[in-house]
Amino acid sequence: MAERPAETFRSGDALFAFDADLTIVSWNRTAEALTGVSAEAAVGQHCWEVLGAHDECGNLICHTGCATARLAREGWPVSCQDVLITAGQGKRRVGLSTVAIDHGDGPLIVHVMVPHGENRPGHSVPAPLTPRQLQVLRLLADGIPAKVIATRLGLAEDTVRNHIRAILAALETHSQLEAIAKARRRQLIE
Repeated sequence: MAERPAETFRSGDALFAFDADLTIVSWNRTAEALTGVSAEAAVGQHCWEVLGAHDECGNLICHTGCATARLAREGWPVSCQDVLITAGQGKRRVGLSTVAIDHGDGPLIVHVMVPHGENRPGHSVPAPLTPRQLQVLRLLADGIPAKVIATRLGLAEDTVRNHIRAILAALETHSQLEAIAKARRRQLIE
């Protein structure tokens, strides 16, 4: 059996560290649980290859010329940013904080990843839904089928179904019922 890479940093939050070349040198157990990527698979890889982070608009955040890592290496403070990371079979929204630590051989960059959503104590993150998507979601919550929603809103049924798919993706749910329940918990709808 292969030996597990040493866990340099212990934290209740998902945390990993990488060197000046953006090569991961530490990946804690909470990062494994959050991403579905084992320490064995992460350590030795470039951080962008493992995270594959994008912003809300789909723009690539993690890449070879990472501005966040460059600023941290140069000693500049870096604000927490919300990103979508690769996690298991899909994407997961996290807050990503960056800390640079001088450890003699040069800076060690540490990323702390905190998941968004109802499992994040003390935080409520609104889903990025458009006004039309919220309107469709409210009608779904009233038990109105897509075909009737289309008629009421003067939209094509395919357009309403596209809104429903976007709602499920934004709320990271797999069914309309689950989306309605999650939206109510987040107080997006009554």
